[in-house]
Amino acid sequence: MYPNPMDKNVISVKIMEEKRDESTGIIYRKRIAVCQNVVPEILRKVSILKVPNIQLEEESWLNPRERNMAIRSHCLTWTQYASMKEESVFRESMENPNWTEFIQRGRISITGAGFLNCILETFASTFLRQGAQKGIRIMEMLLKEQCGAPLAE
Repeated sequence: MYPNPMDKNVISVKIMEEKRDESTGIIYRKRIAVCQNVVPEILRKVSILKVPNIQLEEESWLNPRERNMAIRSHCLTWTQYASMKEESVFRESMENPNWTEFIQRGRISITGAGFLNCILETFASTFLRQGAQKGIRIMEMLLKEQCGAPLAE
């Protein structure tokens, strides 16, 4: 287990499985992340939301030959009340091989919270959008570290 220095809300990450397919070169990883509960205090008045940490499962497939990576994650904490899934793909752009395309999809479904269903779904969708923006900033930072700052800055 290790903390994630790029996201202050991530307490720890444990790699559950890691393997390489020798025929395709694809590297598969399955990780469990423990994150701080970022649900606003006002919503934590509801007993099911009053937990200190949230667990997320993430699976990733890195294909170095094709220069792409797919990530699929979902929340493990509130499975009896909510389904929150996210899928992301990083791949070489068809327009320019020096560019990276980032595609993200998320699905949110909350049940069993009565009148709070709509409020919680709105919060969760905002959280996913912010996560996408954070993912892009992290990727840009990593690219700057590896390749240097672009001339346009």
